[in-house]
Order: sequence, then C-alpha cells, then structure tokens
Amino acid sequence: MIVRRPAEARGQTSAGWLESRHSFSFGDYHDAAHMGFGALRVINEDRIAGGRGFPPHSHANVEILSFEIAGGLAHRDNQGGGAKLGPGDVQWMSAGHGIRHSEFNAHAGESAHFLQVWIQPDRLNAPPAYIDRHFAPALRADRWCLVAAPDGTSGTLPIRQDARASMADLAAGSSLDYPLDSKRRAWLQVVSGSVLLDGERLKGGDGAAITSSENLSVTAASNASLLLFDLA
Repeated sequence: MIVRRPAEARGQTSAGWLESRHSFSFGDYHDAAHMGFGALRVINEDRIAGGRGFPPHSHANVEILSFEIAGGLAHRDNQGGGAKLGPGDVQWMSAGHGIRHSEFNAHAGESAHFLQVWIQPDRLNAPPAYIDRHFAPALRADRWCLVAAPDGTSGTLPIRQDARASMADLAAGSSLDYPLDSKRRAWLQVVSGSVLLDGERLKGGDGAAITSSENLSVTAASNASLLLFDLA
C-alpha cells in the first residue's frame, strides 16, 4: 500500500533567514496524523539564507542525517566534529547521551538547501558520534546508492537503528526496482523532479509511505533525485 504525503500539505516554518517544510510534526508544527513513520521521526527540507544558520543547541538520543542538495553547510560540535558540506555530502550525527552543535550556511552569497532527517535510535545514551561522507554522482546515477545502514554495514554511515537510507538520481525514462521485505516498511522522498511509484505520480517535495509490499518500482517522468528509507 502507498500513501502519498503531498509537498503542499507539509508543515511550514518561515523565519526570514530560514524556510523549512516538515513532512512530520516538528517544533511549532503539530499534526497528530503525521508524527513519524516507524523509527523515522523527522524529514525537514531546509533553506538557509547566506551567512545565517542555527546557533549552538543540544540534542540527545537521536540519529540525524543531513543530505546537502545545494550550497554549503558548516557544522561544528562540542565533540570536535566539524566540516563544510557540499552537494552530494551526507552527514551522520548520533547525538547519543548528548551533543551540542551549530549549523550555518557556509556561503554569504547563496542559500544552503538540504534535507535533515531524524531517526530514533535502537539504544539510549550511547557515546555521541559524527561522520560525513561524499557520495559522487556516478555512485547514484540510475541506481540505488546505500549511504547509511545498521552500524555501518558495507562501509556505510553507521546509523544506530535497523534502518537503511539510499540515494538515487534517475534520468528521465529510467526505472529502478527495490526489493522490500513485506514485513518492513519504506518511505520514499522525492528531492526533485517527478516519478511514478508503482503507478502513483510523485513530484519534488512529495513523500510516500509504503507498507505490505515486496518490491518498489520507480520510473522517472523527468530527471529526478530520490531518497529511500527502508525501516523495520
């Protein structure tokens, strides 16, 4: 079964320097019908104005994946982690028993565009951890590129949950299948472009909750970028 989450139905935060769209309840946006999907708790599509960002703040017991789409994002934390992310970079931060960090647009003259994803961990109060990695376009061109998996399976970002995150960039007309255990669930997020998911049309910003399926079939109606979360 596929349940579409239209881009225009998402929650919204506008703060002058920040434009954010929330697939699930977040901050001042609350929707009892959209509190998360399995261990997947947050998908925020953020745009940060040049030179602006989130000042130091704290998190605990959450796995955070940041997918940089355009521009640059500067990360700093109190565990010594720090990086400037660009398009194709993915950042994993496991807040563990507590971490304090900041995120700022690394460029003054352009906006930073990224997706921030929160996943509930399978263990509490673990040591905080941070890794960022670049996934080149060739790795995700017309194919699924696994970027995060339980404890770093296959050299991926070592997320602390029975969850897998994959990226794909599809050329118009290209198709991809994804085998899915019928006892698991999946969430497809369309970053840009448009696709047909088992005949259901999805556009940029749309998400889809998938349950009771053994195979996902995606065909690009235009050039498209996708994120897929395979969840217990």
